[in-house]
Amino acid sequence: LGSRLRQEDFPPRIVEHPSDLIVSKGEPATLNCKAEGRPTPTVEWYKDGERVETDRDNPRSHRMLLPSGSLFFLRIVHGRRSKPDDGSYVCVARNYLGQAISHNASLEVAILRDDFRQNPVDVMVAVGEPAVLECQPPRGHPEPTISWRKDGTNLDDRDERITIRSGKLMITNTRKSDAGKYICVGTNMVGERESEIAELTVLERPTFVKRPSSVVVLADESVEFHCVVQGDPVPTIRWRKDDSDLPKGRFEILEDHTLIVRQVASSDEGSYTCVVENMVGKSEASATLTVHVPPAFAIRPRNQVVTVGRTVTFQCEATGNPQPAIFWQREGSESLLFSYQPPQPYSRLSVSQMGSLTITDVQHTDGGFYSCQALNIAGSVITKALLEVTDSGSDHPPPVIRQGPINQTVPVDTTVVLGCQTAGLPPPTVRWKKDGLEVSLVDSRLSLTDAGSLEIHYTKLGDTGFYTCVASNPNGEASWTAYLQVQGSHPTDPNLIPSAPFKPDVTDISRTSVTLSWKTNPSSGAAATSYLIEGFSYTLGSRWVTLAEHVKTQTFILRNLKPGAVYLFMVRAVNAYGLSDPSPISDSVRTQDSTSTMQGVDHRHIQRELGDVVIHLHMPTVLSSSQQSPYIQGYKVLYRVSAEHGQPEGQWTVLEVRSPKEDGVVIGQLKRGSIYEFKVRPFFDEFQGADSEVKVVRTLEEAPSRAPQGVTVTKSDANGTAILIAWKPPPDLEKVGVIQEYKIWCLGNESRYHVNQSVDSSTFSVLISSLAPGIRYSVEVAASNGAGPGVKSDVTFFQLGKRSPQKGMMDISEERDTLTQISDVMRQPAFIAGIGSTCWLVLMIFSVWLYRHRKKRSGLSSTYTGIRKGVCLPNI
Repeated sequence: LGSRLRQEDFPPRIVEHPSDLIVSKGEPATLNCKAEGRPTPTVEWYKDGERVETDRDNPRSHRMLLPSGSLFFLRIVHGRRSKPDDGSYVCVARNYLGQAISHNASLEVAILRDDFRQNPVDVMVAVGEPAVLECQPPRGHPEPTISWRKDGTNLDDRDERITIRSGKLMITNTRKSDAGKYICVGTNMVGERESEIAELTVLERPTFVKRPSSVVVLADESVEFHCVVQGDPVPTIRWRKDDSDLPKGRFEILEDHTLIVRQVASSDEGSYTCVVENMVGKSEASATLTVHVPPAFAIRPRNQVVTVGRTVTFQCEATGNPQPAIFWQREGSESLLFSYQPPQPYSRLSVSQMGSLTITDVQHTDGGFYSCQALNIAGSVITKALLEVTDSGSDHPPPVIRQGPINQTVPVDTTVVLGCQTAGLPPPTVRWKKDGLEVSLVDSRLSLTDAGSLEIHYTKLGDTGFYTCVASNPNGEASWTAYLQVQGSHPTDPNLIPSAPFKPDVTDISRTSVTLSWKTNPSSGAAATSYLIEGFSYTLGSRWVTLAEHVKTQTFILRNLKPGAVYLFMVRAVNAYGLSDPSPISDSVRTQDSTSTMQGVDHRHIQRELGDVVIHLHMPTVLSSSQQSPYIQGYKVLYRVSAEHGQPEGQWTVLEVRSPKEDGVVIGQLKRGSIYEFKVRPFFDEFQGADSEVKVVRTLEEAPSRAPQGVTVTKSDANGTAILIAWKPPPDLEKVGVIQEYKIWCLGNESRYHVNQSVDSSTFSVLISSLAPGIRYSVEVAASNGAGPGVKSDVTFFQLGKRSPQKGMMDISEERDTLTQISDVMRQPAFIAGIGSTCWLVLMIFSVWLYRHRKKRSGLSSTYTGIRKGVCLPNI
């Protein structure tokens, strides 16, 4: 060997090492390996430590050893039946001087299974909400990547709203266009797999296309409120009046949900709300109906006879909407006397706030007719009364009050009569005063009988005060005062309340119903008009619950009970004066169980077992029904802003009241125009009781305190007669409230150039056309809510340029200005007087000429006739 060694020979070395490969099953692949050496080395391959069989060893082998030393696979074999090709490979280069071994190279077979580990599911969201579709691709090597297709088209993830992360497809602020069928696609070098189809449904909360508008009408007219909405699914629409359902039979609702009120009356005034709702949200829009009612007299003045030096009062009161103004006028006089008019110095006539005319120190010259007129925007009415003034020295004394009002104490919501029986000749007239001021009979609760008594119906705490009956006739007047006390509560006569019924019997017990029967106790109390049934069960909670009311018979079937529950019942009698004491409590009963009796149970054995149980009863402790529980340390008042328009509900705010005797609390710092939910919860140390039922209240709105921002005015057309006004919503919308519309004022230097418009709250620009060139205009914009328009924006001034005059024609604006000046001059009083004087002078000249002409023709005898005709000429 040593004799054959050549100086230029050198041992093998690897100049290109094989690299790791991942190949699909059945695909060709090559593991590269290149070696240098002299003599040229031979190359062999080893897999996992074993020599690799190639075509040089077996011509049928699918592995070929290339001349360069690389190992070529005609196809990658992978499976249990044949020896797989995946593994760790090295190439070995040899010559007589030695050998060289390459780095390890791994050959891996790529796979991608068919079944997705998690298929996306159908999703339903509302417009503006986020949508999430989740997907986990099939198992594979290498790990497959995820992409999505919508309606067969690859999803464009360049949209900022779309995010694909860890297999999840997230869409923020969804739109209607996002709805469709989505497929999750898993891809690696083997290929791609598609998931099952998942449908994304995008619903739309109700929105108003046309909101109802506030209207002002006269009584007996008809009015329509329109409400057009859109949403998906189609929203339901209903109407409310003043936060209550519409009374049946009074209103008409068309197929397009238009609300019609026919022959409106003052009682129809109020706020009408269109409530729209679907499964994803709810919205409301309100409009106000104002009914103007013409005046009508509640009290007409009467003819009166009074002696000289006395004081006389004519009563006059009127009803209407708005409240009419009352003024007086004496027949033949041009002066008017109004209520609230400051008293005139040395005047003996005055009008009270209620509209009564009083004349002091009556004189003969005061006699005559006096007219009372009531006036409001809807119309006017007039009536009159006669005042006769006689000399003093009548033989009859002043009137006498035979029986006047007496001091009384009455409860709220009752009727009280304040009597005033009078005598005198002539019969006196009666009027009433409360705390020194005349009683107004405009209030429908108050009425004056023919005998002079004052009746007050449905008494209120504000009716408390001193009432004075004043009787007057021409001989004088008399008065009588009494005090009326109205209390919030009063003891009821026990004889007027019905007695408690006897103990009720329970029969016909089923799974969900029982039959109750009872008898009344006729020995005491008044008759009952109906009955109220209360029940108790641990399944209902820890208190008695009203199960039925307005029961007219003494037998009643209670339904919708819970199966397998133990119940106790009691009955109360009811009439107009209140409720009776409860009846004795019925025997406990158990409704039938919802499941059948267990098979194989020996009921006789159970009976014997229960018979061996001994129960000892201790002395009971009597508790007062009005006693305060010693385990109430205070109350927690919880409140929050209620969810509106599909917004999530807010967190509860807690206000602690650490006194069990308190029964109320004032909560401030609430948002205006917002709906709040309230509930109360008792507590003792860290223990808390059950919540009360939730009460919902809406706070009052106020006009927006912020003005629209960024008001701009730009010229809109080539003729220069139109402008485009644009603005931005007011800042801090929480303090502004719910904006219903925007009002735009475009005011010229004269009222005939004024242009006013209103647009809904979703519009932020308006085009105003037909403006006059050369006129300086000012523009203001204000937001308006349920309380009316708010603060106006800063004034923006603009002036459209004059139109360029055409050949042979004068400028239209100049012509208009000239006509305007001529019209203004013609309306001046001096101009009218001058024209009249000129006409009169011409007429006189014509008359003189005619007179002289006829004198010459007819002589002296016909001259008088000519003069007579000439004088009559102006009247022809």
